[in-house]
Amino acid sequence: MSRIQQIMSKAERDGTLRSRPAADRAMGSNDPAPRVVPPQDPPLDAVDFEPPLMTARRSVDARLDPLLVAALAPLSPASERYRSLRTRISQAESDGPLRAILVTSPADGDGKTVTALNLGLTMAQEFQRRALVIDANLRRPGIHSLLGLSRGPGLAEVLTGAATIDDALIELSTHHLTVLRAGESNRWPTEMLGSAQMRRLVDGLRSHFDRIIVDTTPAHLADAGVVAPMTDAVVMVVRAGHTPRPAIERALAAVAPARLLGLVLNESGDSTHRRSARVA
Repeated sequence: MSRIQQIMSKAERDGTLRSRPAADRAMGSNDPAPRVVPPQDPPLDAVDFEPPLMTARRSVDARLDPLLVAALAPLSPASERYRSLRTRISQAESDGPLRAILVTSPADGDGKTVTALNLGLTMAQEFQRRALVIDANLRRPGIHSLLGLSRGPGLAEVLTGAATIDDALIELSTHHLTVLRAGESNRWPTEMLGSAQMRRLVDGLRSHFDRIIVDTTPAHLADAGVVAPMTDAVVMVVRAGHTPRPAIERALAAVAPARLLGLVLNESGDSTHRRSARVA
C-alpha cells in the first residue's frame, strides 16, 4: 500500500474524511510531480464548508496604488482601454454568460494583477453590476498590496476553515467592488485551489455576483491550470517589449483554446499611468 493510500485509509478509519468520487481526490493532478499532504495537515475535505451567506461583508477605505487608473483617473486614455476590454468581454457572451473570468500571464511582471483589479473596478462601475475580484495567487499575492490592505483573512483561510467567506470578503466602500484577498501562504497551494471546496466556493459566489475576476499565478504553474476549469473564460496578459515570444507560446499552450478569451497587451503609458491595457 502506498503512502497516500495509508493516509487516506487512516483518515477514513478516524472518520475525518468524507467519502467522495475518485475524481475529486486527485487534487493537484495537473502538477508535474504529484505531492502528498502529510497526515498532520487537516484534510481539505474535513472542513465543513457552507455556501456564502453574504451577511457580514466589511467595508474598508483602501489606499489605491496609482496604477489603478480605473478608479483614480476614470477619464484617462488608460482607463478607457479597460472599458474597451470590459466591452469586448460583454460582446463575447453571445454563446453564454461569462460570469467568472480568470486572469493569468506567461510570467511574473507582465501586469496581470494590475489588469485584474482595473478590470474589476471597471466592471463595478456598470449600472447595478456586482463585481468581485479574487486573489487566487497563493504563492505571490498582490491584490492586497495594490489596495493598501493587510494580507488577510482571505481565500486560504476560507478553504481551510479558519475563516468564513463572510468574514473574508471586504468591500471597497467608495468603489462598489468586493475583494477576496489571498490570505496567508500555504505549503500546498495547488492542492487547495484544485479542491472540491474551491469549486463549491466559486459556484456559490456566482449566485451573488454578476462578474467574478480571478487573479492567479502565471500560466506555466499548475495553480492556474486547476482554477481555469472553474471559470468561464481566460484572459492572458502579456507585456510589450518584455514578455518573450516562447513564453507566450508556452502559456497559450497551457490554456484550453475554447476558454481563451484573448490577449491583453500591457504597454508603456505616460508618466502618470505607467501601464495601460490594450486588447490584442
